[in-house]
Amino acid sequence: MTFSIVARSADGESWGVAVASKFLAVGSAVPAAVAGVGAIATQADANVAYKGQALSHMDDGATAGVALQRLLEDDEGRDHRQVGIVDSDGGAASHTGQACLDWAGSVTGDGYAIQGNILAGEEVVDAMEAAWLGSDETAPLAERLLAALAAGDEAGGDARGRQSAALLVVRDGAGYGGLDDIAVDLRVDDHATPIPELSRLLALNELYLTASTESEKVPVTAELEEELESFARAQGARDFQAWVGTENYEMRVAPDSSWIDQRILDIVRQAQGAQ
Repeated sequence: MTFSIVARSADGESWGVAVASKFLAVGSAVPAAVAGVGAIATQADANVAYKGQALSHMDDGATAGVALQRLLEDDEGRDHRQVGIVDSDGGAASHTGQACLDWAGSVTGDGYAIQGNILAGEEVVDAMEAAWLGSDETAPLAERLLAALAAGDEAGGDARGRQSAALLVVRDGAGYGGLDDIAVDLRVDDHATPIPELSRLLALNELYLTASTESEKVPVTAELEEELESFARAQGARDFQAWVGTENYEMRVAPDSSWIDQRILDIVRQAQGAQ
């Protein structure tokens, strides 16, 4: 009832899962990941305990293959499970129990595991693999995962239809304020076209919850500072930092206002032009 891709980025710094299903809130059950440890998708008759168990095994040094073996050894319901795992080094493993409903299967390669059950056919995982391997390795992992998921959907996806999708990516220090490892954690729980909606949310996540790169930072000169403060006052804000907080742009403006993201500066100037 689900198709997913679990992968590590080519630079070895990010891990993630993209998943879609004709199932309510698939993101609440299937994906889990920890930066520097690995990622997992548990599906079919999902054993959600696999998530913590697999990550614990890998944190203790187990490879994806060893972690998977331990999960299956301890689970009498293994024939009904489907799971994909990628470890810290990019090692991948996947399991499709013999009792999973057709079509069910998987493919694995260096740094990725792709799996699905109750699919339109094998072409779904093949399309996902082709999209993954054909994508730019330097692109953000979230974009590559989503492209693979969309390719699977276009190839037929879940044979029963569409309902939900989710995207989880972790990287050290990538979270809000740099205080955790959650780079992307987005869920579309019930939607007629969940994957396009997930793409829309990813664009918003990139703007609001992703830290600016050095190339995106514009130094704030005394002249620019006056422009920004004047703009904020015109918007009814106490000062520019208050406006930043109100608009949720904290990840895109320095706390001391020493720099501003080019996109936020563009937003400010577009607003000024519209006044």
